[in-house]
Amino acid sequence: MMDDPRHITDPAEGADHGREEAPIFSDGEAQPVGCHAGTSEMEQAARMAGQSEILDQYAADYPTGPHDKPQSMCPAFGSLRVGLRMRRVATVLSGSACCVYGLTFVSHFYGARRSVGYVPFNSETLVTGKLFEDIRESVHELADPDRFDAIVVTNLCVPTASGVPLRLLPDEINGVRIVGIDVPGFGIPTHAEAKDVLAGAMLNYARAEVQAGPVQAPVGGKSDRPTVALLGEMFPADPMIIGGMLAPMGLAAGPVVPCREWRELYAALDCGVVAAIHPFYTSAVREFQAAGRTVVGSAPVGRDGTADWLAAIGAAYGVKPDLIAAAQNAFLPAIDAALGAAPIKGTITLSGYEGSELLVARLLIESGAQVPYVGTACAKSPWSAADAEWLAARGVKVKFRASLEDDCAAMEAVRPDLAIGTTPVVQKAKELGLPALYFTNLISARPLMGPAGAGSLAQVINAAIGNKDRMAHMKAFFEGVGHGDTAGVWEGSPNLRPDFRAAHQKKLDKQARAAKAAEMI
Repeated sequence: MMDDPRHITDPAEGADHGREEAPIFSDGEAQPVGCHAGTSEMEQAARMAGQSEILDQYAADYPTGPHDKPQSMCPAFGSLRVGLRMRRVATVLSGSACCVYGLTFVSHFYGARRSVGYVPFNSETLVTGKLFEDIRESVHELADPDRFDAIVVTNLCVPTASGVPLRLLPDEINGVRIVGIDVPGFGIPTHAEAKDVLAGAMLNYARAEVQAGPVQAPVGGKSDRPTVALLGEMFPADPMIIGGMLAPMGLAAGPVVPCREWRELYAALDCGVVAAIHPFYTSAVREFQAAGRTVVGSAPVGRDGTADWLAAIGAAYGVKPDLIAAAQNAFLPAIDAALGAAPIKGTITLSGYEGSELLVARLLIESGAQVPYVGTACAKSPWSAADAEWLAARGVKVKFRASLEDDCAAMEAVRPDLAIGTTPVVQKAKELGLPALYFTNLISARPLMGPAGAGSLAQVINAAIGNKDRMAHMKAFFEGVGHGDTAGVWEGSPNLRPDFRAAHQKKLDKQARAAKAAEMI
């Protein structure tokens, strides 16, 4: 734990500092609006506070589609996760105490083993600008070059909406880089895309350093072969598998972005080609393209995906056709064998917010599964176009920016042998007596690339499909115990009080009419 009270490992220790609702400015008057406010109100306040440029950039990079606010966990978890996984990088959050508590809880749940800095605020410090001064003082105290290469400062919803200007922080202090980002829930639709916000900001900083003069070499030294940067978090074995598939073409796998330490950013920018394994890294792609790098979409997943991807990477590097063919011939038979040895039989609906949903669907189909629907919370991207076309040609309905309602409707309509999705989709499937698997914990936590990926899903998928009779038995066993607010075993009929419901609904309708009238004004 850091000594200064502005930095706390457990935000609950300083929770009282953030419970007071923060003022959002309107026509020069402070109005109490917390981070629970509607996205339109928060965005309007942010624009009035001078944040239009960054919000316009986010709108271009991460179009919201049919729903205008996140339906998964807080988006800032994505950027927080990226920072916490980097060596010699400190993380400082500025936001409501409840938000910071939740984010740090989730980050430690997922294995973070370091402190998260927190700069608390109240209405007075936010209105007077003292919050920014506290942030600046905090990074000055943290900036120890013996401990850190960089400090990441993140504004959550309320500081962003109030215009706390992280851009005015110094670029570096005592040789420690300062990276300030805004990650509001009303500007970033998913936590996956928040990863891109920080990855892009770091690449931008590193690219400026490269342009200014010599920089540190990677810890392992510079590769003696041309390298391919890999864009997107993946299973630890996948980069090694990709490296093996590139070797026959005289190429090597470069760093994975988001990186694990700062100097890897330089090595990534030094790669001649970038593989957008995950397609939602819009800001990172912009930085690579500004550095003159070629970007290739899709990934070496399954037989067709691997063949096409190796050809595209080889063409981007100008590799001779016979060397591309040699790489394909070295690995495609092994992929065919792995797919044949581990078939998947059944109908599966697939949805998630990780960004790799289309790749997983391709692998499932080549394994023998029927996949009528794929929903991804991420936006349509040129880097996933080949995957979407491949799936559409096989009768798959691909839904970009899919909402929870889209995913549940597809699952209920298809009634698959297995539903793969996010927590609420899995919950809904189990209520219907359908086998279901969590995408994040059970699917994306496996190798997907090349021969290793080809046989990695069959065991867990087939085991889950085999539970269909057990799920039906469980549904029958619990039949009649109620649903929703009447769930449980009742000695008599539940007291529903429809009059209370009607009165509350009238209140909500009145608030909605008032909000609509305010918009017209």
